[in-house]
Amino acid sequence: MTIVLEPGRTSRQETADAYARDGVVQMRGLLSQAEATEIREVFTEQVERDRSLGYDDHLPADDVLARYPRFVHPHRRADTAAGRLARRWMLDARILDVVRELIGSPLGAQSMFYFKPPTARGQALHQDNLFLQAHPETCLAAWIAVDACDGENGALRVVPGTHRYELVCPQEADPSESFTSVGLTLPEGMAAVQTEMRAGDVLFFHGSLVHGSEPNRTADRFRRSLIFHYVPASSTEIAAFYHPLLTPEGDEVTVAAAAEGGACGEGWEPATAAA
Repeated sequence: MTIVLEPGRTSRQETADAYARDGVVQMRGLLSQAEATEIREVFTEQVERDRSLGYDDHLPADDVLARYPRFVHPHRRADTAAGRLARRWMLDARILDVVRELIGSPLGAQSMFYFKPPTARGQALHQDNLFLQAHPETCLAAWIAVDACDGENGALRVVPGTHRYELVCPQEADPSESFTSVGLTLPEGMAAVQTEMRAGDVLFFHGSLVHGSEPNRTADRFRRSLIFHYVPASSTEIAAFYHPLLTPEGDEVTVAAAAEGGACGEGWEPATAAA
């Protein structure tokens, strides 16, 4: 199980220790129910009125996720209420305070919003920094539950301890279960743990932590989530897709653009990171 912590009742050292051990911590009720409701209503109104913020995942028209596409970088769309709300939460002091405890002074790299309506496919197991390519360290995700979520409606599954591994070579995912085409095989001895979150909980996890989700198997429960990725301010490069980065004050900055990673090659094995 993941470690569930409560703001105001958990010391910085306890938070840091849990993150160092597992690569993931869950903060209970970091956002209020009213705040989660506002996010839910603003983003749902946006997608039902105008899907222009949606990312093109090249899905068939009859896929429910074509009707409810994920939003990528909504914080860059200041012309929309959803965009302004995403930017505000990306720089919110409560979230940034936890981020600083885990990685030091941060830069905001990405915002995302997933709707995951009933019957939607999940996302195969993956590691975020395979995409961000942040160096010399890695990225950190802040995954905000906008709806209550569990295994039935496709809450995240995480693999504690996999943050100690280097990025694992991805393989082809099961298209009946995942809307993305690549996934990965877990290191020997590792197992995925199902999270359960209330609206307003936030899951913070390391860029190498293996995670994913199964389909939403319910008939009437969405699993909406607002997600941010941060990198240490000391980062020297990141994939160009994530430029510009945001300082906590809201200023735009850039670093060197990272080169795309190469193929893993036959017989490649994951290597554990230094302790």
